[in-house]
Amino acid sequence: MEDTIKRIHEAYNAIRRQTDFTPEVAVILGSGLGGYADSLQTICRFDYKDIPGFPVSTAIGHAGRLIFAEHFGKRIAVFQGRFHCYEGYSPAETVIPLRTVIRLGVKTALFTNATGGINQSFDPGDLMLVSDHINFSGLNVLRGPNMEDFGTRFPDMSFAYSKRLINVLEKAGEKNNILLKKGVYGYMVGPSFETPAEIRALSHLGADAVGMSTVHEVVASAHAGVETAVISCISNLAAGVSSQAITHEEVLEAGRKVAHKIARLIDGFLEGL
Repeated sequence: MEDTIKRIHEAYNAIRRQTDFTPEVAVILGSGLGGYADSLQTICRFDYKDIPGFPVSTAIGHAGRLIFAEHFGKRIAVFQGRFHCYEGYSPAETVIPLRTVIRLGVKTALFTNATGGINQSFDPGDLMLVSDHINFSGLNVLRGPNMEDFGTRFPDMSFAYSKRLINVLEKAGEKNNILLKKGVYGYMVGPSFETPAEIRALSHLGADAVGMSTVHEVVASAHAGVETAVISCISNLAAGVSSQAITHEEVLEAGRKVAHKIARLIDGFLEGL
């Protein structure tokens, strides 16, 4: 834990030396969805590799940049890409960037990701608002000594997905004629896609979609009292739901196809806060 705290402090101090910008909303862009940040008028921009203490993004489809901007009257920190345990990082390492901007002032977070659809009513290209998650990894970002500066030892996860923010997103969807599904996100470590048997088990246990990210970020947000919402892009049908082989290129392409919808939803979210 001491190393993690040290890295958060290093990142915080490095950013503070370059700007006094205080973000209030964090937006994390998942696989193939990073293009949203390119449309913003930025106040400052950092490559992850240039921020001391940050991990280095190795996942394809994650540009690895942190952007500060003002948009719809909100001060936002936008992450073009995230970190995953399958890259070799511990859960605590994957949330160093998030905890850094929380220390900078973030009180609200919107996460996006690409997922495999388990629910038989889902199609590739659908957007799902996450109402809850099931962590199948056996990993928890809060394991170890508690970071008292961020939150309590035993945070309640009953309200990790803010009903208020889900309502804001639903209104943004209605305004933009974007159909939004709702469901439970199942987290698996990866990087191999799940087996058909695993998908059947996830389905029986109540998961509507499956992915390899986001859950540690949501838990870290709940720990710190940050109000959180998640948009999942159903990029493909999970193993066994579809007879087609799953590829990461398919995931990235699906993200690019719905990027305009995601952009309108994020805009509507910021406007509606």
